[in-house]
Amino acid sequence: MKCSTHLEDSEQVDSLRDCASRQVLDRIGDAWSVLIVTQLRAGPLRFTELARKMDGVTPKMLTQTLRGLERDGLVTRTVHAVVPPRVDYELTPLGRSLEGVVDAITAWADSHIGDVLAARGSYDSKASTAKNRS
Repeated sequence: MKCSTHLEDSEQVDSLRDCASRQVLDRIGDAWSVLIVTQLRAGPLRFTELARKMDGVTPKMLTQTLRGLERDGLVTRTVHAVVPPRVDYELTPLGRSLEGVVDAITAWADSHIGDVLAARGSYDSKASTAKNRS
């Protein structure tokens, strides 16, 4: 489905949610997804290893995010028939193709964090002043 603001008369998008690229951006733009891709770059990890490396993620959120990444073909889940059961997660070739994107986002964040913090301070100061006037 075409996701443009300039659609031909015969085409119609009911919602941006119907846009395929929007669905993919929702997945890879999720903070936990980016962190999972970053952690799995070095190779496969067990669920508990991944959870330990990702400070702040709940087991439920990690499970949901991993399922979404697996569904989208970015991560594989391998169950080993041992006692206790062992499950490994690993980037697929498609998931590995995100490494450059993640690197670019990380580099941008690192080089612009000062600007972002300054903008936040300015915004918060204005918001506080406006609140005090009310």
